Amino acid sequence: EEIETMMDTTSEWIVTRSGISERRIMKDKDKAAGFMAAEAAKKLLAKKGIDPLEIELIIVATVSPDHQYPATANIVADMIGAKNAWGFDVQAACSSFIYALQTGSKFIESETHKKVIVIGSDKMSSIVDYTDRKTSILFGDAAGALLLEPSTDNTGIIDARMYVDGSGKELLYQKAGGSLFPATIETVTKREHYMS
Repeated sequence: EEIETMMDTTSEWIVTRSGISERRIMKDKDKAAGFMAAEAAKKLLAKKGIDPLEIELIIVATVSPDHQYPATANIVADMIGAKNAWGFDVQAACSSFIYALQTGSKFIESETHKKVIVIGSDKMSSIVDYTDRKTSILFGDAAGALLLEPSTDNTGIIDARMYVDGSGKELLYQKAGGSLFPATIETVTKREHYMS
């Protein structure tokens, strides 16, 4: 219903075409993907009864990082007190979390790490154009975290086959903000920092 007030659409139109009846939007301008990721990680650690100092690696899957650098994973490590962890971000749009999960599992399988946190966190509202009905109805703000550990009962990720097809880039992308089209007055004026 709130989206109805932003553009020419109806709640019924959105639900019928997308199946989505609710979205979360972070309204606090001082918080971003890192805050949501840290909150998800804190809940995970509390649920599992794990000290943040036990965490060895944090991987954050996001296309809306707090900054280009440092990595959002590093910000999360600081926010949760994971002083013994290192971390990095994975940015692969809708596939980010699957890629991060697969990457994290390899650190466990190689026996170099025993506790890896994988977090998917996006503040999509920061890059969604709420005048564009084709994209804005699909994306919201959220985070979720999971812990990867060595299996003690032969369960876990057995195998994965990963593929990519970049040929449809123009179907859904954020034109400006990268090294090809850095931020300028013109790119901001043309609203090229929103996904389209």
